[in-house]
Amino acid sequence: MNIPSNLPLIPLSEPYLAGNEWAYVKDCLDTGWVSSAGRYVERFEADFAKYLGCNHAVSTVNGTAALQLALLATGVAPDDEVLVSTLTFIASANAIRYAGAWPVFIDAESDYWQMDTWLVRDFLQEHCHLVNGKLRNRSSGRRIGALLPVHILGHPVDLDPLIELSEEYGIPLIEDATESLGSTYKERNTGTFGHVACFSFNGNKLITTGGGGMVVTNSTDIAERIRHLSTQAKTDPIEYRHDEIGFNYRLTNIQAAMGCAQLENIGNHVASKRKIFKTYNAALADIDGITIMREAEWAKSACWMYTMLVDQNRFGMDSRTLLCRLAEHGIQTRPLWEPIHRSLAHRDSAAVHGNIAEQLFRSALSLPCSVGLVEQQQNKVIAVLKEIATKN
Repeated sequence: MNIPSNLPLIPLSEPYLAGNEWAYVKDCLDTGWVSSAGRYVERFEADFAKYLGCNHAVSTVNGTAALQLALLATGVAPDDEVLVSTLTFIASANAIRYAGAWPVFIDAESDYWQMDTWLVRDFLQEHCHLVNGKLRNRSSGRRIGALLPVHILGHPVDLDPLIELSEEYGIPLIEDATESLGSTYKERNTGTFGHVACFSFNGNKLITTGGGGMVVTNSTDIAERIRHLSTQAKTDPIEYRHDEIGFNYRLTNIQAAMGCAQLENIGNHVASKRKIFKTYNAALADIDGITIMREAEWAKSACWMYTMLVDQNRFGMDSRTLLCRLAEHGIQTRPLWEPIHRSLAHRDSAAVHGNIAEQLFRSALSLPCSVGLVEQQQNKVIAVLKEIATKN
């Protein structure tokens, strides 16, 4: 098979700026509204809340800040424990520590690679007990402060069991919905099921503001609390009075302007991602040793990051060797995150199982899937993969 080699590097996931980004950012520069005040901030928050179908959205400097503020606003206190996915980017766990709490890492399930909600149920029912009306870990004695499922790779976590547990035990449910923006769980947007949800708009996300994040909620009290904390806890619009330790976690008007433009095209972005997903699945399904992504019948994935599993014995090489071979052809790929329960940064935290996440970490490889990926680029990725498989 002749594989074209005259194409430039095919990146893993790069921003797609094909709307009003230039015009809106220029407007910020022309008018001088470039910092954390300006009409685009309010517009981005209002447009984002409307898109999701929730009451409030508060923009932040990044997704990690959004998570920290969500934890604080829902009452997570120092020395609490928060149940969180172990197979995810480390920011989710770091935000828990920023709040003074401790993560308890929950393994992934093998079908859709999301947080195993049955492990959450088992942990709460079998390893925790009520003390003076508060659910506490029998082993550590710490209060369970929140549930923090992370929707990874564009696919939702199975939320119904977590909603039931949240209501049964009175534990806040916080969705880290960054990677699932544009997806639905039982025909409803992810990010609208918990007490609060958080998003990041980093450069490789479905929509980007370069950096930036957002917290969404239906609770006016939570929204006001987050807005207060994110603006240095300032209590007077004129005088510099502050009633507690706050944070400078505000989004800039320039970033919000980009967000407004990106959000105008989010439907096209999701459609592009889903088309890429279906093309990969159809082309790679018959390659021995490759496991393609699945989509639950109760979900519509945003297909943010296309990820496959590589069986070393059947395919003839492991995922990291394949990563290097693809790089030789100008194709950028990446592995999944090291499960956070294995990270030295969180070596003092507890974990509930972890074998599935570790298996996924060893075998997973994400392929180029930018919103702007063109057919010729995707065909090259597929052709190179098939040639490598044939030679092996």
